[in-house]
Amino acid sequence: MPAPALPPLRAALVVIAHPDDESFGLGGVLGHLAAAGVRLRVLCFTRGEASTLGDDVDLAAVRPQELAAAADQLAVDRVWMLDYPDGSLASVPPAELEAIVADRLADADAVVVFEPSGVTGHPDHQAATRAAEQVAAARGLAVIEWGVAPGVAGALNAELGTTFAGLEGDDLAVDRAVQWRAIRCHRSQSQTNAVLHRRLALQGGYDRIRVRTEPTTAKGSVHA
Repeated sequence: MPAPALPPLRAALVVIAHPDDESFGLGGVLGHLAAAGVRLRVLCFTRGEASTLGDDVDLAAVRPQELAAAADQLAVDRVWMLDYPDGSLASVPPAELEAIVADRLADADAVVVFEPSGVTGHPDHQAATRAAEQVAAARGLAVIEWGVAPGVAGALNAELGTTFAGLEGDDLAVDRAVQWRAIRCHRSQSQTNAVLHRRLALQGGYDRIRVRTEPTTAKGSVHA
């Protein structure tokens, strides 16, 4: 199938809510960008301490270490991990989050995010994407949104009772080997994660993306 048209990029800021979003979700896309010579930096708003997986360890202490290891596998130049409470990002004033994104842009000519619905409807994902896309619109930067195809979303929701939204966009060929190396760094979250394993099996060697150059809303996603 034809490859989606990606703009020429030098550097990109990856804006996420939780450690592992960069690997479980965006890992294939980031691997593709890094292989194309794009310099990557990651801004993560929370430490992921509210996860229901890996509850036998101190997640607030362990997950930053996992993110740092995964970033090395994805050829990320720099990671910023902030201390906003996991699960409460939507209650932070949007202007505050936007100021943080703007401060970390440096020479980035694109932001990489989850699609606006948050992929599974997670409010933290939605807040992180909204802040990044507002800043990108104000600066005239490209936005690369990641999601899952409607067919994949429908299968996951039917099989596992999940709340994935399908994204209308293009399919990008990705290297799952790179992504899996990053995923395995998140030991507290990946070892018993049936949804992750099934999603990647359904996606095969392609990730669904949408490239934007204007402000967006969640209406481009199709709930399956």
